[in-house]
Amino acid sequence: MTGVLDSVNQRTQLVGQNRLELLTFRLMGRQRYGINVFKVKEVLQCPKLTSMPNLNPLVKGVAHIRGQTISVIDLSLAIGGRPTTDIDKCFVVISEFNRTIQGFLVSSVERIINMHWESILPPPDGAGKANYLTAVTNIDNELVEILDVEKILAEIAPVDEQMDESIGQEIAEAETEKEIVRRILIADDSTVARKQVERAIVSIGFEAVSVKDGKEAYDKLVEMAAEGSIYDQISLVISDIEMPEMDGYTLTAEIRRNSDLKDLYVILHSSLSGVFNQAMVERVGANSFIAKFNPDELGNAVKTALTK
Repeated sequence: MTGVLDSVNQRTQLVGQNRLELLTFRLMGRQRYGINVFKVKEVLQCPKLTSMPNLNPLVKGVAHIRGQTISVIDLSLAIGGRPTTDIDKCFVVISEFNRTIQGFLVSSVERIINMHWESILPPPDGAGKANYLTAVTNIDNELVEILDVEKILAEIAPVDEQMDESIGQEIAEAETEKEIVRRILIADDSTVARKQVERAIVSIGFEAVSVKDGKEAYDKLVEMAAEGSIYDQISLVISDIEMPEMDGYTLTAEIRRNSDLKDLYVILHSSLSGVFNQAMVERVGANSFIAKFNPDELGNAVKTALTK
């Protein structure tokens, strides 16, 4: 256990070709779960938690850690399970998602496993608590569930999804000088994140073509390109980075290798805001990176893509 806890911070910089490392843990039961180490800042024995008025019921309390006040979310309760008990024996996974730092209370932490994204699969139809899953994988002949953390955080602290109307107006004004295809491909394994982007894009007059992972996105693009010029069908791609089967880095690299797709504008849109690797984004050929989720920043990135 000490080895796992001591090694987390040293391994958060992993960025590879369609690879990831999962930190596995358990909640109030036998089911194993995983979180990408890239999003983990620290794992520690649960510190003293302080209750505060008007906290969301899913927040167990706040902890003062290294000069910061961090909300600690009961992860078991957040996905519809039993409240976590024996807190003194539990652990807190400190992570950074969507520009915020929060702690997730878990019953136990196991180990870090290096995997290929091709081994990370969409959740099967009918899986328990499926609405809180983005993916599943098999480790040691045991199902490991990867939770939709963005859905959990959106339920605790909803974000404004509406773009500034002026962004849409500026794009419309640019159409007087050049033709703009008002269709955008969106790839994201999180249902909540995908819907957030869809609603923001639609609010400024675009049609969204949505898919659940990088492989589905690439297959869709190839299918569209077989029917005619891809540039007459979509204006750009907005892709998450972490996705089952094919991640956003690999999707971008595959787009650049395909002669029918290579000039598509690609925006990587990820919750990996704290440890984002600019060198990797440039290496695979993405045009820009936007941390989730600020609709105006996303809208301005779209405007830049369409009006440059």
